[in-house]
Amino acid sequence: MRLAQLPVELGDADADVAPVVLDALDCLRVAVTIFDSDERLIYANAHYNYLFRSMPRAEGLPGRTYDELIRLEIVGGETALDGEIEDYVAARRAQFRNSDYAPRDIRLCDGRIVEIKARRTAEGGWIALWSDATHARHVLVRLEDAIDLSADAFAFWDSRDRLTLCNADFAQLHGEGRSEDLLGINFEEMIGNTVRRGHVRIDGDAANWIARRIETHRSPAGTLTVEMASGAAYLVRERATRDGGRATVYTDVTDRRRVESALKKSQIEAEAQATYLADLTARLDAASSEADAAKTTLLRTMSHELKTPLNAILGFADLLRSTAPRFSMDQIVEYSGLIHMAGRNLLRLINQILDLTKVAAGHFPLHSNPVPVASVLHDAFDQYRAAAGEKSITFRIRPCPADAIAMADEAALMTMVRNLVENAVTFTHNGGEISLSAERAGDVVRIRIADNGPGVAIADLARIVQPFEQAGRSTHNHPYGAGLGLPLVKSLAEMHGGALILQSAPGEGFAAILQLPAA
Repeated sequence: MRLAQLPVELGDADADVAPVVLDALDCLRVAVTIFDSDERLIYANAHYNYLFRSMPRAEGLPGRTYDELIRLEIVGGETALDGEIEDYVAARRAQFRNSDYAPRDIRLCDGRIVEIKARRTAEGGWIALWSDATHARHVLVRLEDAIDLSADAFAFWDSRDRLTLCNADFAQLHGEGRSEDLLGINFEEMIGNTVRRGHVRIDGDAANWIARRIETHRSPAGTLTVEMASGAAYLVRERATRDGGRATVYTDVTDRRRVESALKKSQIEAEAQATYLADLTARLDAASSEADAAKTTLLRTMSHELKTPLNAILGFADLLRSTAPRFSMDQIVEYSGLIHMAGRNLLRLINQILDLTKVAAGHFPLHSNPVPVASVLHDAFDQYRAAAGEKSITFRIRPCPADAIAMADEAALMTMVRNLVENAVTFTHNGGEISLSAERAGDVVRIRIADNGPGVAIADLARIVQPFEQAGRSTHNHPYGAGLGLPLVKSLAEMHGGALILQSAPGEGFAAILQLPAA
Protein backbone atom coordinates (compact mmCIF):
# COMPACT_ATOMS: atom_id res chain seq x y z
CA MET A 1 0.00 0.00 0.00
CA ARG A 2 1.49 3.34 -1.00
CA LEU A 3 1.05 6.41 1.17
CA ALA A 4 -0.45 8.31 -1.78
CA GLN A 5 -3.42 5.90 -1.66
CA LEU A 6 -4.32 6.90 1.90
CA PRO A 7 -7.38 9.16 2.25
CA VAL A 8 -5.34 12.37 2.60
CA GLU A 9 -4.25 15.03 0.10
CA LEU A 10 -0.47 15.24 -0.30
CA GLY A 11 1.15 18.27 -1.96
CA ASP A 12 4.51 18.34 -3.69
CA ALA A 13 6.24 19.06 -0.43
CA ASP A 14 4.81 15.81 1.00
CA ALA A 15 6.09 13.55 -1.74
CA ASP A 16 9.50 13.12 -0.14
CA VAL A 17 7.94 12.58 3.26
CA ALA A 18 5.65 9.70 2.21
CA PRO A 19 8.27 6.90 2.12
CA VAL A 20 9.63 8.03 5.50
CA VAL A 21 6.17 7.94 7.07
CA LEU A 22 5.53 4.45 5.65
CA ASP A 23 8.85 3.23 7.00
CA ALA A 24 8.00 4.74 10.39
CA LEU A 25 4.62 2.99 10.48
CA ASP A 26 6.26 -0.32 9.60
CA CYS A 27 8.68 0.11 12.52
CA LEU A 28 5.88 0.38 15.06
CA ARG A 29 5.35 -2.54 17.45
CA VAL A 30 1.62 -1.97 17.05
CA ALA A 31 -0.37 -3.04 14.01
CA VAL A 32 -2.08 -0.10 12.28
CA THR A 33 -5.04 -0.71 9.96
CA ILE A 34 -7.27 1.81 8.19
CA PHE A 35 -10.73 0.94 6.82
CA ASP A 36 -13.11 2.97 4.66
CA SER A 37 -16.80 3.51 5.42
CA ASP A 38 -17.65 0.13 3.78
CA GLU A 39 -15.27 -1.66 6.18
CA ARG A 40 -12.76 -2.29 3.39
CA LEU A 41 -9.10 -2.23 4.29
CA ILE A 42 -7.16 0.75 2.94
CA TYR A 43 -3.85 0.24 4.71
CA ALA A 44 -2.06 -2.21 7.02
CA ASN A 45 1.51 -1.84 8.30
CA ALA A 46 4.10 -4.63 8.53
CA HIS A 47 3.38 -5.42 12.21
CA TYR A 48 -0.05 -6.76 11.19
CA ASN A 49 1.71 -9.80 9.67
CA TYR A 50 3.76 -10.21 12.86
CA LEU A 51 0.57 -10.59 14.89
CA PHE A 52 -1.21 -12.80 12.32
CA ARG A 53 1.51 -14.93 10.79
CA SER A 54 -0.73 -17.02 8.50
CA MET A 55 -2.30 -13.98 6.81
CA PRO A 56 -1.23 -12.83 3.30
CA ARG A 57 1.32 -10.04 3.18
CA ALA A 58 -0.03 -6.65 4.23
CA GLU A 59 0.58 -5.23 0.73
CA GLY A 60 -1.96 -7.69 -0.71
CA LEU A 61 -4.72 -7.13 1.84
CA PRO A 62 -6.18 -3.69 0.85
CA GLY A 63 -9.65 -3.99 -0.63
CA ARG A 64 -10.70 -6.85 1.61
CA THR A 65 -13.54 -6.25 4.06
CA TYR A 66 -13.14 -6.58 7.81
CA ASP A 67 -15.49 -9.58 7.60
CA GLU A 68 -13.13 -11.28 5.13
CA LEU A 69 -10.08 -10.55 7.27
CA ILE A 70 -11.72 -12.12 10.33
CA ARG A 71 -12.57 -15.25 8.35
CA LEU A 72 -8.99 -15.42 7.02
CA GLU A 73 -7.80 -15.43 10.65
CA ILE A 74 -10.13 -18.33 11.39
CA VAL A 75 -9.18 -20.33 8.26
CA GLY A 76 -5.49 -19.79 8.99
CA GLY A 77 -5.90 -21.21 12.50
CA GLU A 78 -4.99 -17.90 14.13
CA THR A 79 -8.07 -17.23 16.27
CA ALA A 80 -9.24 -19.34 19.22
CA LEU A 81 -12.99 -19.50 18.65
CA ASP A 82 -15.40 -19.48 21.58
CA GLY A 83 -18.75 -20.44 20.04
CA GLU A 84 -20.13 -20.36 16.50
CA ILE A 85 -18.19 -18.70 13.67
CA GLU A 86 -21.01 -16.36 12.63
CA ASP A 87 -21.60 -15.19 16.20
CA TYR A 88 -17.88 -14.58 16.60
CA VAL A 89 -17.64 -12.58 13.35
CA ALA A 90 -20.71 -10.51 14.27
CA ALA A 91 -19.29 -9.72 17.71
CA ARG A 92 -15.99 -8.59 16.18
CA ARG A 93 -17.68 -6.39 13.57
CA ALA A 94 -19.86 -4.79 16.26
CA GLN A 95 -16.80 -2.92 17.50
CA PHE A 96 -16.98 -0.92 14.22
CA ARG A 97 -20.66 -0.92 13.35
CA ASN A 98 -22.02 -0.02 16.79
CA SER A 99 -19.26 2.50 17.48
CA ASP A 100 -18.31 0.40 20.51
CA TYR A 101 -14.94 2.01 21.10
CA ALA A 102 -14.05 0.07 24.23
CA PRO A 103 -10.88 -2.02 23.71
CA ARG A 104 -11.56 -5.65 22.78
CA ASP A 105 -9.37 -8.67 23.46
CA ILE A 106 -9.15 -11.61 21.05
CA ARG A 107 -7.38 -14.85 21.92
CA LEU A 108 -5.11 -16.55 19.41
CA CYS A 109 -4.59 -20.29 19.16
CA ASP A 110 -0.92 -20.00 20.21
CA GLY A 111 -1.94 -18.48 23.55
CA ARG A 112 -1.35 -14.84 22.69
CA ILE A 113 -3.91 -12.15 23.47
CA VAL A 114 -4.33 -9.24 21.05
CA GLU A 115 -6.06 -6.01 22.09
CA ILE A 116 -7.98 -4.06 19.42
CA LYS A 117 -8.71 -0.34 19.81
CA ALA A 118 -10.93 1.27 17.15
CA ARG A 119 -11.90 4.87 16.34
CA ARG A 120 -13.95 6.57 13.59
CA THR A 121 -12.16 8.68 10.95
CA ALA A 122 -13.43 12.00 9.63
CA GLU A 123 -14.39 10.29 6.36
CA GLY A 124 -16.64 7.76 8.14
CA GLY A 125 -14.18 4.88 8.13
CA TRP A 126 -12.20 3.37 11.00
CA ILE A 127 -8.66 3.23 12.31
CA ALA A 128 -7.86 0.11 14.34
CA LEU A 129 -4.74 -0.46 16.45
CA TRP A 130 -3.73 -4.03 17.29
CA SER A 131 -1.25 -4.76 20.09
CA ASP A 132 0.06 -7.86 21.84
CA ALA A 133 -1.42 -7.65 25.39
CA THR A 134 -0.44 -11.19 26.44
CA HIS A 135 2.04 -10.21 29.17
CA ALA A 136 -0.20 -7.49 30.62
CA ARG A 137 -3.20 -9.82 30.78
CA HIS A 138 -1.19 -12.62 32.40
CA VAL A 139 0.10 -10.20 35.04
CA LEU A 140 -3.46 -9.04 35.68
CA VAL A 141 -4.70 -12.62 36.05
CA ARG A 142 -1.94 -13.40 38.56
CA LEU A 143 -2.82 -10.27 40.54
CA GLU A 144 -6.50 -11.24 40.54
CA ASP A 145 -5.62 -14.74 41.76
CA ALA A 146 -3.40 -13.31 44.49
CA ILE A 147 -6.01 -10.95 45.92
CA ASP A 148 -8.70 -13.65 45.71
CA LEU A 149 -6.51 -15.82 47.95
CA SER A 150 -6.13 -13.03 50.52
CA ALA A 151 -8.16 -12.96 53.71
CA ASP A 152 -8.58 -9.19 53.22
CA ALA A 153 -10.87 -7.33 50.83
CA PHE A 154 -8.88 -5.49 48.13
CA ALA A 155 -9.73 -2.79 45.59
CA PHE A 156 -7.69 -0.70 43.16
CA TRP A 157 -8.74 2.67 41.67
CA ASP A 158 -7.39 4.58 38.66
CA SER A 159 -6.33 8.24 38.58
CA ARG A 160 -9.97 9.25 37.96
CA ASP A 161 -11.05 7.32 41.07
CA ARG A 162 -12.82 4.58 39.10
CA LEU A 163 -12.66 0.97 40.30
CA THR A 164 -10.34 -1.09 38.09
CA LEU A 165 -9.96 -4.29 40.14
CA CYS A 166 -11.36 -5.84 43.31
CA ASN A 167 -11.85 -9.26 44.80
CA ALA A 168 -15.14 -10.99 45.63
CA ASP A 169 -14.90 -10.10 49.35
CA PHE A 170 -14.80 -6.40 48.51
CA ALA A 171 -17.80 -6.69 46.18
CA GLN A 172 -19.84 -8.56 48.79
CA LEU A 173 -19.10 -5.92 51.45
CA HIS A 174 -20.66 -3.36 49.12
CA GLY A 175 -23.72 -5.40 48.25
CA GLU A 176 -22.65 -6.95 44.93
CA GLY A 177 -22.43 -10.65 44.21
CA ARG A 178 -19.60 -10.39 41.67
CA SER A 179 -16.57 -8.13 41.48
CA GLU A 180 -17.32 -7.49 37.78
CA ASP A 181 -20.52 -5.67 38.76
CA LEU A 182 -18.52 -2.89 40.42
CA LEU A 183 -15.81 -2.33 37.79
CA GLY A 184 -15.76 1.22 36.40
CA ILE A 185 -17.83 2.73 39.21
CA ASN A 186 -16.63 5.96 40.81
CA PHE A 187 -15.63 5.69 44.50
CA GLU A 188 -18.03 8.41 45.66
CA GLU A 189 -20.93 6.78 43.81
CA MET A 190 -20.07 3.34 45.23
CA ILE A 191 -19.94 4.59 48.86
CA GLY A 192 -23.23 6.45 48.41
CA ASN A 193 -24.90 3.29 47.08
CA THR A 194 -23.48 1.22 49.96
CA VAL A 195 -24.88 3.61 52.57
CA ARG A 196 -28.28 3.96 50.89
CA ARG A 197 -28.68 0.17 50.73
CA GLY A 198 -28.03 -0.06 54.47
CA HIS A 199 -24.86 -2.18 54.28
CA VAL A 200 -22.99 0.10 56.71
CA ARG A 201 -23.94 0.86 60.32
CA ILE A 202 -23.77 4.63 60.88
CA ASP A 203 -24.20 6.56 64.13
CA GLY A 204 -25.28 10.09 63.26
CA ASP A 205 -25.72 11.90 59.96
CA ALA A 206 -25.13 9.76 56.86
CA ALA A 207 -23.91 12.71 54.77
CA ASN A 208 -21.22 13.55 57.33
CA TRP A 209 -20.13 9.90 57.44
CA ILE A 210 -19.88 9.74 53.64
CA ALA A 211 -17.86 12.97 53.58
CA ARG A 212 -15.44 11.62 56.19
CA ARG A 213 -15.13 8.32 54.30
CA ILE A 214 -14.31 10.17 51.07
CA GLU A 215 -11.78 12.35 52.92
CA THR A 216 -10.01 9.25 54.25
CA HIS A 217 -10.03 7.67 50.77
CA ARG A 218 -8.45 10.71 49.16
CA SER A 219 -5.75 11.19 51.80
CA PRO A 220 -2.19 10.13 50.86
CA ALA A 221 -2.46 7.52 53.62
CA GLY A 222 -5.63 7.13 55.66
CA THR A 223 -7.25 4.67 58.07
CA LEU A 224 -10.82 4.28 59.29
CA THR A 225 -12.80 1.64 61.15
CA VAL A 226 -16.10 0.76 59.44
CA GLU A 227 -18.86 -1.29 61.05
CA MET A 228 -21.14 -3.21 58.70
CA ALA A 229 -24.85 -3.80 59.21
CA SER A 230 -24.06 -7.45 59.95
CA GLY A 231 -22.07 -6.38 63.02
CA ALA A 232 -18.69 -7.16 61.45
CA ALA A 233 -16.03 -4.46 61.85
CA TYR A 234 -13.27 -3.66 59.34
CA LEU A 235 -10.11 -1.58 59.54
CA VAL A 236 -9.97 0.29 56.22
CA ARG A 237 -6.57 1.41 54.98
CA GLU A 238 -6.21 3.75 52.00
CA ARG A 239 -2.98 4.51 50.14
CA ALA A 240 -2.10 6.50 47.02
CA THR A 241 -0.40 4.37 44.35
CA ARG A 242 2.53 5.39 42.16
CA ASP A 243 0.36 5.57 39.02
CA GLY A 244 -1.90 8.25 40.50
CA GLY A 245 -4.61 5.84 41.62
CA ARG A 246 -5.40 4.37 45.03
CA ALA A 247 -5.44 1.03 46.81
CA THR A 248 -8.00 0.07 49.46
CA VAL A 249 -7.67 -2.80 51.95
CA TYR A 250 -10.40 -3.97 54.37
CA THR A 251 -9.12 -6.09 57.30
CA ASP A 252 -11.63 -7.89 59.51
CA VAL A 253 -11.17 -6.65 63.12
CA THR A 254 -14.50 -7.96 64.44
CA ASP A 255 -12.92 -10.15 67.10
CA ARG A 256 -10.75 -7.29 68.33
CA ARG A 257 -13.78 -5.00 68.64
CA ARG A 258 -15.68 -7.69 70.53
CA VAL A 259 -12.79 -8.03 72.97
CA GLU A 260 -12.82 -4.26 73.50
CA SER A 261 -16.58 -4.36 74.18
CA ALA A 262 -16.15 -7.21 76.65
CA LEU A 263 -13.44 -5.28 78.50
CA LYS A 264 -15.81 -2.36 79.03
CA LYS A 265 -18.14 -4.70 80.90
CA SER A 266 -15.33 -5.91 83.18
CA GLN A 267 -15.66 -3.06 85.69
CA ILE A 268 -14.90 -5.14 88.79
CA GLU A 269 -11.72 -6.58 87.31
CA ALA A 270 -10.67 -3.22 85.92
CA GLU A 271 -11.07 -1.55 89.35
CA ALA A 272 -9.01 -4.31 90.98
CA GLN A 273 -6.28 -3.82 88.40
CA ALA A 274 -6.31 -0.05 88.90
CA THR A 275 -6.06 -0.48 92.69
CA TYR A 276 -3.18 -2.88 92.27
CA LEU A 277 -1.33 -0.45 90.00
CA ALA A 278 -2.03 2.42 92.41
CA ASP A 279 -0.45 0.40 95.25
CA LEU A 280 2.58 -0.30 93.11
CA THR A 281 2.79 3.38 92.21
CA ALA A 282 2.78 4.32 95.90
CA ARG A 283 5.64 1.91 96.51
CA LEU A 284 7.58 3.40 93.60
CA ASP A 285 6.92 6.96 94.81
CA ALA A 286 9.04 6.17 97.86
CA ALA A 287 11.99 5.71 95.52
CA SER A 288 11.42 8.99 93.59
CA SER A 289 14.80 10.38 94.65
CA GLU A 290 16.69 7.59 92.89
CA ALA A 291 18.41 8.07 89.57
CA ASP A 292 16.77 7.38 86.19
CA ALA A 293 18.73 4.16 85.89
CA ALA A 294 17.21 2.87 89.12
CA LYS A 295 13.71 3.81 87.96
CA THR A 296 14.27 1.90 84.71
CA THR A 297 15.19 -1.14 86.78
CA LEU A 298 11.97 -0.71 88.77
CA LEU A 299 10.03 -0.60 85.52
CA ARG A 300 11.45 -3.96 84.48
CA THR A 301 10.74 -5.38 87.95
CA MET A 302 7.18 -4.09 87.89
CA SER A 303 6.53 -5.58 84.45
CA HIS A 304 7.51 -9.02 85.76
CA GLU A 305 5.54 -8.53 88.95
CA LEU A 306 2.41 -7.73 86.99
CA LYS A 307 2.67 -11.02 85.12
CA THR A 308 1.96 -12.94 88.35
CA PRO A 309 -1.65 -11.75 88.76
CA LEU A 310 -2.05 -11.96 85.00
CA ASN A 311 -1.12 -15.64 85.04
CA ALA A 312 -3.46 -16.19 87.99
CA ILE A 313 -6.39 -14.56 86.19
CA LEU A 314 -5.80 -16.44 82.95
CA GLY A 315 -5.14 -19.71 84.85
CA PHE A 316 -8.36 -19.35 86.82
CA ALA A 317 -10.24 -18.67 83.57
CA ASP A 318 -8.88 -21.90 82.10
CA LEU A 319 -9.77 -23.76 85.34
CA LEU A 320 -13.31 -22.36 85.24
CA ARG A 321 -13.71 -23.52 81.66
CA SER A 322 -12.46 -27.01 82.56
CA THR A 323 -15.00 -27.49 85.41
CA ALA A 324 -18.10 -26.89 83.35
CA PRO A 325 -20.38 -29.34 85.28
CA ARG A 326 -20.33 -27.08 88.35
CA PHE A 327 -21.79 -24.13 86.53
CA SER A 328 -24.50 -23.35 84.04
CA MET A 329 -23.38 -22.71 80.50
CA ASP A 330 -24.28 -19.01 80.81
CA GLN A 331 -22.18 -18.70 83.95
CA ILE A 332 -19.22 -20.43 82.35
CA VAL A 333 -19.33 -18.17 79.31
CA GLU A 334 -19.84 -14.99 81.35
CA TYR A 335 -17.30 -15.56 84.15
CA SER A 336 -14.54 -17.12 82.09
CA GLY A 337 -14.97 -14.44 79.43
CA LEU A 338 -14.77 -11.57 81.95
CA ILE A 339 -11.73 -12.98 83.73
CA HIS A 340 -9.95 -13.77 80.49
CA MET A 341 -10.63 -10.33 79.07
CA ALA A 342 -9.44 -8.73 82.30
CA GLY A 343 -6.21 -10.68 81.96
CA ARG A 344 -5.76 -9.41 78.43
CA ASN A 345 -6.33 -5.86 79.65
CA LEU A 346 -3.65 -6.33 82.29
CA LEU A 347 -1.31 -7.65 79.61
CA ARG A 348 -1.92 -4.43 77.65
CA LEU A 349 -0.74 -2.46 80.67
CA ILE A 350 2.37 -4.62 80.83
CA ASN A 351 3.08 -3.85 77.20
CA GLN A 352 2.76 -0.14 77.99
CA ILE A 353 5.37 -0.51 80.73
CA LEU A 354 7.63 -2.44 78.38
CA ASP A 355 7.26 0.34 75.79
CA LEU A 356 8.51 2.84 78.36
CA THR A 357 11.42 0.54 79.10
CA LYS A 358 12.28 0.32 75.40
CA VAL A 359 12.11 4.10 75.06
CA ALA A 360 14.39 4.57 78.08
CA ALA A 361 16.86 2.07 76.60
CA GLY A 362 16.69 3.64 73.12
CA HIS A 363 15.35 0.42 71.55
CA PHE A 364 11.89 1.59 70.44
CA PRO A 365 11.73 1.33 66.61
CA LEU A 366 10.10 4.17 64.62
CA HIS A 367 9.07 4.03 60.95
CA SER A 368 8.07 7.58 60.03
CA ASN A 369 5.78 8.27 57.08
CA PRO A 370 3.31 11.07 56.16
CA VAL A 371 0.20 10.48 58.30
CA PRO A 372 -3.00 12.58 57.92
CA VAL A 373 -3.85 13.78 61.42
CA ALA A 374 -7.58 13.83 60.63
CA SER A 375 -7.77 10.04 60.26
CA VAL A 376 -5.96 9.50 63.58
CA LEU A 377 -8.25 11.91 65.45
CA HIS A 378 -11.35 10.30 63.95
CA ASP A 379 -10.06 6.86 64.96
CA ALA A 380 -9.65 7.99 68.59
CA PHE A 381 -12.99 9.80 68.45
CA ASP A 382 -14.76 6.62 67.31
CA GLN A 383 -13.01 4.51 69.95
CA TYR A 384 -13.89 6.70 72.96
CA ARG A 385 -17.21 8.19 71.87
CA ALA A 386 -19.20 5.52 73.74
CA ALA A 387 -17.20 6.01 76.96
CA ALA A 388 -17.75 9.77 76.76
CA GLY A 389 -21.46 9.19 76.18
CA GLU A 390 -21.73 7.10 79.35
CA LYS A 391 -20.62 10.19 81.31
CA SER A 392 -22.84 12.55 79.25
CA ILE A 393 -19.70 14.33 78.02
CA THR A 394 -20.04 16.62 75.01
CA PHE A 395 -17.41 15.13 72.72
CA ARG A 396 -16.43 17.19 69.65
CA ILE A 397 -13.89 16.89 66.86
CA ARG A 398 -13.18 20.02 64.87
CA PRO A 399 -12.49 19.86 61.09
CA CYS A 400 -8.78 19.41 60.34
CA PRO A 401 -7.05 21.37 57.55
CA ALA A 402 -5.94 19.27 54.59
CA ASP A 403 -2.27 20.17 55.17
CA ALA A 404 -2.29 18.80 58.74
CA ILE A 405 -0.08 15.82 57.84
CA ALA A 406 2.52 14.70 60.38
CA MET A 407 5.78 12.90 59.63
CA ALA A 408 5.41 10.12 62.19
CA ASP A 409 5.19 6.43 62.91
CA GLU A 410 1.46 5.79 62.37
CA ALA A 411 1.11 3.20 65.17
CA ALA A 412 3.03 5.38 67.64
CA LEU A 413 0.93 8.44 66.71
CA MET A 414 -2.29 6.49 67.28
CA THR A 415 -0.95 5.36 70.68
CA MET A 416 -0.16 8.94 71.70
CA VAL A 417 -3.53 10.37 70.64
CA ARG A 418 -5.51 7.51 72.20
CA ASN A 419 -3.67 7.96 75.52
CA LEU A 420 -4.45 11.69 75.57
CA VAL A 421 -8.12 11.17 74.66
CA GLU A 422 -8.50 8.38 77.24
CA ASN A 423 -6.96 10.73 79.83
CA ALA A 424 -9.47 13.45 78.96
CA VAL A 425 -12.48 11.09 79.16
CA THR A 426 -11.25 9.66 82.47
CA PHE A 427 -10.73 12.99 84.26
CA THR A 428 -13.63 15.03 82.87
CA HIS A 429 -16.70 15.46 85.09
CA ASN A 430 -20.06 14.00 84.08
CA GLY A 431 -21.67 16.45 81.69
CA GLY A 432 -18.32 18.03 80.80
CA GLU A 433 -16.81 18.84 77.41
CA ILE A 434 -13.89 17.48 75.36
CA SER A 435 -12.66 18.82 72.04
CA LEU A 436 -10.17 17.41 69.51
CA SER A 437 -8.50 19.66 66.94
CA ALA A 438 -5.35 20.04 64.85
CA GLU A 439 -3.55 22.76 62.89
CA ARG A 440 -0.39 23.25 60.86
CA ALA A 441 1.98 26.03 61.88
CA GLY A 442 4.94 26.27 59.53
CA ASP A 443 6.98 23.06 59.71
CA VAL A 444 5.08 21.57 62.66
CA VAL A 445 1.62 20.05 63.22
CA ARG A 446 -0.13 20.64 66.54
CA ILE A 447 -2.77 18.21 67.83
CA ARG A 448 -4.84 19.58 70.74
CA ILE A 449 -6.99 17.52 73.14
CA ALA A 450 -8.73 19.81 75.64
CA ASP A 451 -11.30 19.24 78.42
CA ASN A 452 -13.02 21.34 81.07
CA GLY A 453 -12.19 18.92 83.88
CA PRO A 454 -10.78 19.89 87.32
CA GLY A 455 -7.36 20.78 85.92
CA VAL A 456 -3.88 20.47 87.43
CA ALA A 457 -1.82 22.94 89.41
CA ILE A 458 0.88 24.64 87.34
CA ALA A 459 3.51 23.40 89.78
CA ASP A 460 2.48 19.80 89.07
CA LEU A 461 2.59 19.97 85.25
CA ALA A 462 6.28 19.12 85.03
CA ARG A 463 5.92 16.28 87.54
CA ILE A 464 3.03 14.38 85.93
CA VAL A 465 5.01 13.67 82.75
CA GLN A 466 7.40 11.53 84.81
CA PRO A 467 6.58 7.80 85.14
CA PHE A 468 4.38 6.85 88.12
CA GLU A 469 3.74 10.48 89.10
CA GLN A 470 0.20 11.69 89.93
CA ALA A 471 -1.36 15.08 90.44
CA GLY A 472 -4.78 16.11 91.67
CA ARG A 473 -7.07 15.53 88.72
CA SER A 474 -9.47 13.21 90.51
CA THR A 475 -13.14 13.61 89.71
CA HIS A 476 -13.99 11.49 92.77
CA ASN A 477 -15.67 8.84 90.63
CA HIS A 478 -12.77 6.78 89.34
CA PRO A 479 -9.57 5.17 90.72
CA TYR A 480 -6.18 6.71 90.08
CA GLY A 481 -4.29 5.30 87.16
CA ALA A 482 -0.71 4.11 87.10
CA GLY A 483 0.70 7.38 85.82
CA LEU A 484 2.14 5.87 82.63
CA GLY A 485 0.08 7.47 79.83
CA LEU A 486 1.52 11.01 79.78
CA PRO A 487 5.16 9.88 80.23
CA LEU A 488 4.78 7.48 77.30
CA VAL A 489 3.26 10.21 75.10
CA LYS A 490 6.04 12.66 76.06
CA SER A 491 8.77 10.10 75.32
CA LEU A 492 7.30 9.09 71.93
CA ALA A 493 6.79 12.74 70.93
CA GLU A 494 10.42 13.59 71.72
CA MET A 495 11.61 10.53 69.77
CA HIS A 496 9.82 12.05 66.74
CA GLY A 497 11.62 15.37 67.29
CA GLY A 498 8.43 16.88 68.75
CA ALA A 499 7.10 17.75 72.18
CA LEU A 500 4.17 17.35 74.57
CA ILE A 501 2.93 20.70 75.90
CA LEU A 502 0.51 20.78 78.88
CA GLN A 503 -1.68 23.77 79.75
CA SER A 504 -3.81 23.76 82.90
CA ALA A 505 -4.74 25.36 86.18
CA PRO A 506 -7.03 24.16 89.00
CA GLY A 507 -10.65 24.56 87.96
CA GLU A 508 -9.76 25.71 84.44
CA GLY A 509 -9.62 22.41 82.57
CA PHE A 510 -6.68 20.64 80.98
CA ALA A 511 -5.19 20.83 77.47
CA ALA A 512 -2.55 18.52 75.99
CA ILE A 513 -0.84 19.75 72.80
CA LEU A 514 1.10 17.17 70.80
CA GLN A 515 3.59 18.93 68.51
CA LEU A 516 5.19 16.89 65.71
CA PRO A 517 7.19 17.63 62.53
CA ALA A 518 4.98 18.29 59.51
CA ALA A 519 5.30 16.20 56.35
